[in-house]
Amino acid sequence: MGGAPPPPPATGTTTDTTTADTGASGERPFRIVAVTSCPTGIAHTYMAAESLENAGREAGVEVVVETQGSAGFTRLDPAVIAAADGVIFAHDVPVRDKDRFAGKPTVDVGVKAGINKPAELITEVRGKAARGEVSAGSAPGTPVERSGDSAEGYGTKLRKWLMSGVSYMVPFVAAGGLLIALGFAIGGYKINKAPSVMDHFMWLQADSWGALFFQIGVVSFGFLVPVLAGYIAYGMADRPGLVPGFVGGAISLTINAGFLGGLAAGLIAGGVVIGIQKVKIPAALRGIMPVVVIPLISAAIVGFLMFVVIGKPIASAQKGMTDWLNGLTGTNAVLLGALLGLMMCFDLGGPVNKVAYTFATAGIAVASPSDSAMKIMAAVMAAGMVPPLAMALATTVRGRLFTETERENGKAAWVLGASFISEGAIPFAAADPLRVIPSAMVGGAVTGSLSMAFDATLRAPHGGIFVVPLIGNPFLYLIAIAAGVCVTTALVVVLKGMRKQAPEGTGAEVADTAIAAKVDSKEPVAA
Repeated sequence: MGGAPPPPPATGTTTDTTTADTGASGERPFRIVAVTSCPTGIAHTYMAAESLENAGREAGVEVVVETQGSAGFTRLDPAVIAAADGVIFAHDVPVRDKDRFAGKPTVDVGVKAGINKPAELITEVRGKAARGEVSAGSAPGTPVERSGDSAEGYGTKLRKWLMSGVSYMVPFVAAGGLLIALGFAIGGYKINKAPSVMDHFMWLQADSWGALFFQIGVVSFGFLVPVLAGYIAYGMADRPGLVPGFVGGAISLTINAGFLGGLAAGLIAGGVVIGIQKVKIPAALRGIMPVVVIPLISAAIVGFLMFVVIGKPIASAQKGMTDWLNGLTGTNAVLLGALLGLMMCFDLGGPVNKVAYTFATAGIAVASPSDSAMKIMAAVMAAGMVPPLAMALATTVRGRLFTETERENGKAAWVLGASFISEGAIPFAAADPLRVIPSAMVGGAVTGSLSMAFDATLRAPHGGIFVVPLIGNPFLYLIAIAAGVCVTTALVVVLKGMRKQAPEGTGAEVADTAIAAKVDSKEPVAA
């Protein structure tokens, strides 16, 4: 989970777009505009942009990328879009203002494809341009078209809708969780019993500051479920889905349906709005549809369903899951830790990783989380730190098994892993997935199970080693991480060492170098 500190949200280019249109040959290079985005809007968004830019340089193609990240985004100049010969969308959440790119040859893929195979995407979009294939325009306010490519399966669309909600929820998780953890660190474990700081705040008392941070964090956490539901609906139905989504999410909190209720409310709200917009209405009423009719009808329907029909069963399911987690001890807890560790390391910040992370953060998103919820959060963060730290260690102890680019990436992976940024291992997994990913999963499972066995707890949803003072049993927690790192490192080194050694410049080394070159165009590809 997590992501590398984002670069400025300005567009990136492989070539200055102000250069002359024609080169020495009299022909201008092929031009591509691209949009990248991921659920958290941090690591994958910018890694995909960099990969596309590097691949464009290698292919002699101008690539201009709009990174729709968590820090906001700068829209591409309309003139740049108009002059483009093709479009690449590499995204796991809906592309904002997608209509700007209509009428051009378009390749639409997940963000990981932008990281792992940018050259293939460039080749594909050039092929579509040569064949004259263009994307159809979509009229404003047509949520069905915005919710995903018509060729996408329902499963793919559902994943994008859910990831849209998660992407907007994560900043609230980070802010609220870290503030609550800071409040406990300053004011002690009883700070949740402190009176409101509106009634009692002493500027020179640490307890007052602890209470202040804690209470701000609690308010931030109160937005999690409504934001999740609202932006799931937004992913499905665009802006008209926000009102019923937020209303349904707030009702979920009111009836104690929690995180599960928020998921259901968001999906129902989006579906209701899509259904309403399919109804043919007189032209005279179209002006008031988005501001009066759709919010009124959709909020009423979602509210009725949540309060009267499905709310109580979901609340019962939420309570049952919470009671089950609270009752986990011994072997069951260790097995759960191993499972969460496997999930965290399976796709390094992808959907499976996000499921495990969201499951953990949902448990601590209350003022007084249970011990079992805090143990789960600790296991998830520990396992997520393993892959990049292990790759960093492996490049240090057996550098000859890695390309020059990978050794450079290994230096950055120390910091990324220590900060709980699993994406730091992606360059290694992209270059050698059959060796790196299974090794990472084994190490993550070891760390997750040991963290649960050691009864380590964590109130903060992020932070890596920087929140160790907030961890219960911190020494054993660090041992759990170290054990997983050593296991993954050993497996990677053994598996790479077993690989048939080819003469220099041929075979496996060339394959690794070719893949690495997609990430860093300065890395030479052996002939």
